[in-house]
Amino acid sequence: MSSKPEHLGWLVKRIQHRHHRHLDKKLGELGLSLVQWNALREIDRNPGCSQLQLAELTFNSAQAFGTLVTRLLKAELVKSYPGSGRSTLHELTAKGRALLEEGQKTMFDVTNASFGLLSDEEQEHLKALLEKVLAHQPPESLP
Repeated sequence: MSSKPEHLGWLVKRIQHRHHRHLDKKLGELGLSLVQWNALREIDRNPGCSQLQLAELTFNSAQAFGTLVTRLLKAELVKSYPGSGRSTLHELTAKGRALLEEGQKTMFDVTNASFGLLSDEEQEHLKALLEKVLAHQPPESLP
């Protein structure tokens, strides 16, 4: 039998997996993967962030994010420019911004399908609980 925390982790993972499947399908209709859309979102949300910081924000390794940016550049969804030192900065093109906005509608639909059945109060409570868990010491730092 699994522990309560293990079961909670499994439930969170199931919701995440369901969202990823649906988002990949719907974003695919726009010509984007969820990974690409997430990169566009974080580039837009974090102007002036280095590629390494964006990799962390998108849950990618630096190498994987570099490969991803190369694909986004080829698709003319982002443009790059030099930052301070050896860093490279990125921003969305008009085409990238349009796809980000279309994808945001998809994100809203998918997440609303999952969490829309919860009242505003329940959503706030769930948010507070998840933020509390995230603010706690990360598992990798435990003995």
